[in-house]
Amino acid sequence: MNQKLKILFVCTVNRMRSATAHSIYSDDERFEVKSAGTDKSANVVISKEILDWADSVIVMEKQHRNFIQAHFKDIYKTKRIVCLYIPDDYEYMQAELIAILRHKFEDVYKRRLAG
Repeated sequence: MNQKLKILFVCTVNRMRSATAHSIYSDDERFEVKSAGTDKSANVVISKEILDWADSVIVMEKQHRNFIQAHFKDIYKTKRIVCLYIPDDYEYMQAELIAILRHKFEDVYKRRLAG
């Protein structure tokens, strides 16, 4: 059986966007998922360990990718990091957010991560 792709979803405080992505993909057979935030008040604060765990890192905004580049330079150079460009305008598990996450992440998965 194929090994599951390890996906880390990242936003700022790990309460809305990345937490929603984590929830909607947690039962997906293709992936093992975790989520984290870049802010020190995040539910799960991004760390070297969680970044090392991931095969691919999915960030919600460019600032999250920049944070990884600034704080985890070695990981930034070697990890596949993809930005979904989803602003912090949604509540946890909001229907519109779920639809946007599914649409954008499935597109990224098909084009860049599958294989």
